Amino acid sequence: MPICYELLPLPPYSPVLDPCDFFLIPNLKKSPAGQKFEWNEAVITATEAYFADLQKTYFSDVLKKLEHRCVECVELKGC
Repeated sequence: MPICYELLPLPPYSPVLDPCDFFLIPNLKKSPAGQKFEWNEAVITATEAYFADLQKTYFSDVLKKLEHRCVECVELKGC
C-alpha cells in the first residue's frame, strides 16, 4: 500500500511557529527549573524522565496545534 502525502510549501517564517520554541523547549525548561546538576548524567536522567512522563498523545496533540498555527500564519501572510 503506497503512502500518500502532499508536499506543502513552507509558510512565511515566524518565530512563533518554530516547533522547538513552540512546545518542546519551553516545557522542557520548566521541568528542571531551579535544579542544579553536578553531572551531565543527571541532566540526561532528568530529561529522559521528562519525556517518559509525557502522555502518549502529547506529540500528536502538539502537531495538530502547530498545524493550526501554520494555517493561521499563511492566511495572515505571516502577520
